[in-house]
Amino acid sequence: MILFWLTLPGLLIWLSILMLPWRPWSTRESLDADSRLCVDLSSVTVLIPARNEQDVIARTLGALTGQGDLAEIILIDDQSTDETVAIARQSNLQKLKVINGRPLDKGWSGKLWALEQGREEVDSEYILLLDADIELQPATISTLLNKLLEQQLDMVSLMAFLRMRSFWEVLLMPAFIYFFKLLYPFALANSASKWVAAAAGGCILIKTSRLNDIGGFAALKEELIDDCSLAKHIKAAGGRTWIGLTHSAISHRCYDTLQTIWDMVARTAYTQLHYSVSLLLVCTILMTLAFVLPVLSIFVMGFPVILVPLSAFLMMMASYVPVLKYYGRNPLWAFTLPVTAVLYLCMTWSSARRYWQGTGAIWKNRAYARPAG
Repeated sequence: MILFWLTLPGLLIWLSILMLPWRPWSTRESLDADSRLCVDLSSVTVLIPARNEQDVIARTLGALTGQGDLAEIILIDDQSTDETVAIARQSNLQKLKVINGRPLDKGWSGKLWALEQGREEVDSEYILLLDADIELQPATISTLLNKLLEQQLDMVSLMAFLRMRSFWEVLLMPAFIYFFKLLYPFALANSASKWVAAAAGGCILIKTSRLNDIGGFAALKEELIDDCSLAKHIKAAGGRTWIGLTHSAISHRCYDTLQTIWDMVARTAYTQLHYSVSLLLVCTILMTLAFVLPVLSIFVMGFPVILVPLSAFLMMMASYVPVLKYYGRNPLWAFTLPVTAVLYLCMTWSSARRYWQGTGAIWKNRAYARPAG
């Protein structure tokens, strides 16, 4: 009987998630390139921060040739020690400017420091912030600008199609986006509400004036989750933002092993919880109630009470299937969601442990100090 009462909250959690009007499990917020559009891109400057990206930069720059007549493409070399700059120059891309980034200034994250140096060179009406590993399909920038203009938005961002080739990528990457959407429901992020703000930093089109109004990237310089912080600042200033899934912005960042994904998540997971022990404990309890207890209870409970955990498990799977289908994965991968959830919970605790030990975040061979307070 005790186990029954422990599994009942899980059922209520999944029933609530499926019934919420903003449908955080849905993939309806989506935008793919429309080749029929004919949009003038002379008002768009592309900023690409790059640090040791020799394996992906050629593909990223090459894809920009099919976008249209852009104002300029600015690659900011963030102190690379590999062949990133040489490969970029060999692309012979028209309107490409390569900036040798200055050494990292105190209090800045590397990406934002590079972007700020690029922003200083921009005099166009719009800026596309593009990660060095993102390949855009033809007409993607036109589609983004058309979306921004038609809906009178200040910022549009696309959640890049993440690489899903290795076992660990297929197991964990769809779930990464699934959990992001649960944490930041796109329908709420795209509304006028200032309580939820979200963006995907790999591909963001923004009005230059709005970015300048908030003080440029200096307003975010200490943020590790810079994309959502940018959206928060834009909405706080009265702007409108939109985020959606896409098949047209493809990330070629490789996460072949569990360790690489673990490090990527642990870098910011505890930051998402505002470095709060209380929120970490609440997160742990909710994840246990929602993902762990329903599965364990199926194996120990008899009929008819087994219907409670079984229903919770089926609803859990149902909430994950739309994301799997969107990325062309077999819906049977939904059976792995409880295992995936436990792994992400462990990554979150690992993130907290690193914070408590004063390790801070490590990214691109740079260590970022533990935040004060």
